[in-house]
Amino acid sequence: MSGGRTGPAAISVDRLTKRYGVHAAVDGISFEVARGEVVGFLGPNGAGKSTTLRILAGFLGATSGRCFVDGHDVAEDPYAARRATGYMPEAVPLYGEMRVREYLRFRAELKGVARGKRVEHVGRAMELARVVEVADTLIEHLSKGFKQRVGLADALVARPPLLILDEPTAGMDPNQIREVRALIKELGEEHTVFLSTHILSEVEASCSRVLVIAKGRLVGEGAPGELASRVRRAPHLVAILNGARKAWKPIVDALPRARLLAEKVLDGDIDRLEIELAEHDEEGAPLDHGQLVETFAEELVNAQVGIRELSIASPSLEELFASLTQEPAQAKPREHGGDA
Repeated sequence: MSGGRTGPAAISVDRLTKRYGVHAAVDGISFEVARGEVVGFLGPNGAGKSTTLRILAGFLGATSGRCFVDGHDVAEDPYAARRATGYMPEAVPLYGEMRVREYLRFRAELKGVARGKRVEHVGRAMELARVVEVADTLIEHLSKGFKQRVGLADALVARPPLLILDEPTAGMDPNQIREVRALIKELGEEHTVFLSTHILSEVEASCSRVLVIAKGRLVGEGAPGELASRVRRAPHLVAILNGARKAWKPIVDALPRARLLAEKVLDGDIDRLEIELAEHDEEGAPLDHGQLVETFAEELVNAQVGIRELSIASPSLEELFASLTQEPAQAKPREHGGDA
């Protein structure tokens, strides 16, 4: 969180519930997002991410619970809450017959930007969203990636303190995705950013904190690294080696209490190995993995095996995601549609 920011939380959610008949798309969740934070809202499709964001943005009513945006009750003071929010839905509704600059000026007017500031606001939003080059292009002629960027410019045009972004990189190519991730970090210096995604790399690249939702309930919260550290599994040794004639194989086979999990040829004679290490020896004493890696490296050097990398891999966010959101094997799947 950025220093020096005071006042109410950017987002405060208290026991929020949204039901469709007997199905709870969002089931009693509570959380806060402080001013200046960049927070990822992570979950599988159908978890309740988009429903939560639509309620926060004032586009959908809650069944019960309360939401506050910049101190304004979304249900009781919706106009003040909306003025504090720039919302970018996953499927951005645009007017295809309008040119980008024209559309953004129209949106600035609707959002109450003063007439004398509209040109400045539109210009800044186009620069940040990287759409200046298509400013005079009809929106219907844009690619999906550029349309997403116009939606982002729309969210920015009134300079709101809070940005709510639903799958902001959907439809973008890899270069555009990298640009948007960098932009989200930049925006975090001036805005609070709350973004939903099911793409784990986006969270790791952009967010200081993560909320994980599954089946409408919050199942995890914290910094990406902190959450990943909660995954209980045996340590993994990652080795990138010269794989010529697989001279490493007898050395790996001789590692005590170890198991080769994966072997992949990266390029030419370069192999990437993932080796599971036991946490304890046969007598139950903790294994010294640092010493094991040193001994492994010495034996590889003695066998003239080139070493590119040797490291103990921490649990990944992917493993955390699976451990928090996957169905128990014996559980019967619940049937419902869409990203409720």
